[in-house]
Amino acid sequence: MAARPADRIRIAREDPGAADVLALLAAGEAHSASLYPAESNHHLDLEGLRAASVRFFVARDEALHGLEPEARPRLAGQAARSSTALATAAIVLHEGWAEIKRMWVAPEARGRGLSHRLLATLEAEAVAHGIGLLRLETGIASAEALGLYRSAGFVECPPFADYRPDPNSVFMERRLPVPPGRS
Repeated sequence: MAARPADRIRIAREDPGAADVLALLAAGEAHSASLYPAESNHHLDLEGLRAASVRFFVARDEALHGLEPEARPRLAGQAARSSTALATAAIVLHEGWAEIKRMWVAPEARGRGLSHRLLATLEAEAVAHGIGLLRLETGIASAEALGLYRSAGFVECPPFADYRPDPNSVFMERRLPVPPGRS
């Protein structure tokens, strides 16, 4: 049986400063800028993503890693990538809770379950650190993100941390099951 595209995905912690990751982060920022005014965009910059309290993850398609450009197959009409970031996500660890940041899947890589797998990775990382509450801020026009988070059990909540009420923002949270002795 042939592996499905999602079966070839590797999600791992990486430095956000790699060229392909920076390009993906810039694409996410450009998308946000096309939907919201600057004051409603709350992206962590590169320095922030490298902070000790941040766990930054990248999803890559391992089946394409290391192949010569002429040998890379086309995946359902998607441009093939070799060691190229397909998606990113991060959590910022706080005392008793963590915030999801920089969740972005390249448009040509969507439909492969990457956002669900990244979210599961972030949840596992939070639980491993004894965190029982995940929070996030996303935009009101980000229908795919809102659908993902709602389907994963996130519910709306008031602004948290340094956020202020914003008509373009939706604040959400989800309780996580933390095993005894982890909190």
